[in-house]
Amino acid sequence: MSPDDPIDDGIRGGSALEIADSLRALIERGGIEVGAALPPVRALADRLAVNRNTVMAAYRQLAQAGLVVSRGRGGTLVAGPERVAQEGYATDSILRDIGTGNPDATLIPPLHPVLPELGRRTVLYGEPVIDRDLEAWATEWMRADLAAGVPFRLTVTSGASDAIERLLAQTLTRDDAVALEDPCFLSSMNTVRLGGYRAVPVPVDGEGMTVAGLEAALAAGVRAVVCTPRAQNPTGASLSATRAAALRAVLADHPYVLVIEDDHFSLLSSRPFHSMIGPTHRRYALVRSVSKFLGPDMCLAVTASDPDTAERLAMRLSPGTIWVSHLLQRLTHALVTDDATRTGIQTAAAHYAARNAAFAERLVDHGIDAAPGDGLNLWVRVAAPARAVAEQLMRRGWLARPGDEFVLSDDAAAFHLRLTVHDLSDADAARLASDLSTAVQAAASKKAG
Repeated sequence: MSPDDPIDDGIRGGSALEIADSLRALIERGGIEVGAALPPVRALADRLAVNRNTVMAAYRQLAQAGLVVSRGRGGTLVAGPERVAQEGYATDSILRDIGTGNPDATLIPPLHPVLPELGRRTVLYGEPVIDRDLEAWATEWMRADLAAGVPFRLTVTSGASDAIERLLAQTLTRDDAVALEDPCFLSSMNTVRLGGYRAVPVPVDGEGMTVAGLEAALAAGVRAVVCTPRAQNPTGASLSATRAAALRAVLADHPYVLVIEDDHFSLLSSRPFHSMIGPTHRRYALVRSVSKFLGPDMCLAVTASDPDTAERLAMRLSPGTIWVSHLLQRLTHALVTDDATRTGIQTAAAHYAARNAAFAERLVDHGIDAAPGDGLNLWVRVAAPARAVAEQLMRRGWLARPGDEFVLSDDAAAFHLRLTVHDLSDADAARLASDLSTAVQAAASKKAG
């Protein structure tokens, strides 16, 4: 390093936080260009007279904040604006999008039957942040699936991702470790990364989060665990009763680790609910969003958590500032207690299960191993790198989602596609199954050649 190097000259500090802050200041004011390499760990540690681990920790903090990226032997580089994978349509594509992760718009319940009665009362500053009717209904909804006698309080947030972000923020500090399923739901992955926390991957199999993976994560010092008990996204796995009991046994020795269960599919799920939250666990939260069965624009989730966690969460949702609209809360309550809407939700649940099962059968007929899980998507293993298969599908008019977008460390995900097919007609489903078989063969042949 040159003493005249502005990067070298601008880095100060004797702790990881101080070094990270000085580098952050350089990056934010343009003193370091995108793509520039940070000083090697050993060289910077020698100049600052600190331990190498201190510099490594500073670089890790910056990486967790998305400001730098590690390239192994290529060094640590200043990161530029980077596209973050999100759910939803690829709006700039002319291809048939089979990677959206969306519910079927035609199965979202209509709002107009219940709207006329909702606007007759004005809510003022200082009133309770949770609508009384919604609170009563949601209390019974949550109590039915939590261990008997477990105390909890309700919180209403602007969707499940909002709840998880707030739960982690009131529990963790930057660089704390969080156990995430691997492969992982995009929103959870992004929430942890943008929050500056460290994601510790826990493998997922057909019964959900694995016991050995959770044990390893706890041994690594995670302070929070985010789990999807049903319809895990992207795999579709759901916790079995046996697996949930085994996970509860592991967590029994870690009662103060925050366990967040994201039961996003809830009323649409075809699988029974099995919780990893034991009756003596001290810090927990069960989060249920309405976005899958009432529509993504219904940005509302209900969280049942232990009283201490609920108190901390409520402090971030103060009356008069950022409560969830009572109109939205009353609309949610009106819909979930409406007989026609509940019948429509049951119809949608049957539709998703049947269409995914039918498409899985088509794939098996084409020699592709596929089994429907629970949820809106299919997780399909292919006999060639998934990105190569996706490229072949693009040539045939399809836009698929490769599994490596959901990966934390599981290399097997690179051989998976996540497909959203429940809204395809029978003719389109047949064509996609045939095209996928051809695409796998073409990608495998190209790799072999």
